[in-house]
Amino acid sequence: MEDPKEIIRISISEAARLFGVSTQTIRRAIRDDEITYIVVAGRYKLNFESLVRWSQEKTTVRNKSNEHGIGQFVHQWNISNKLYSPSSKSVKRKDAEEKDDQNPA
Repeated sequence: MEDPKEIIRISISEAARLFGVSTQTIRRAIRDDEITYIVVAGRYKLNFESLVRWSQEKTTVRNKSNEHGIGQFVHQWNISNKLYSPSSKSVKRKDAEEKDDQNPA
């Protein structure tokens, strides 16, 4: 049996700091249902996986994350596992599959 995936949740201020955006940007994404969350003791706890997905879908957020957030440190990590560091070929392949899904023959 597969172990259930542990859900990581962070606060709005932590998310803003990690991704190099303002707390207002995070709150706007919550309002627009772009990020999943729960409320604990009156505070938002954001699903980290949905934050990462959101940050990569939004070009502005992705650029800010790379310049001011956690993305500025990626080059220092020396990731060797291809599962976590996809080659440009796999990213292009995924984009091509999505286009095929949108334009069926």
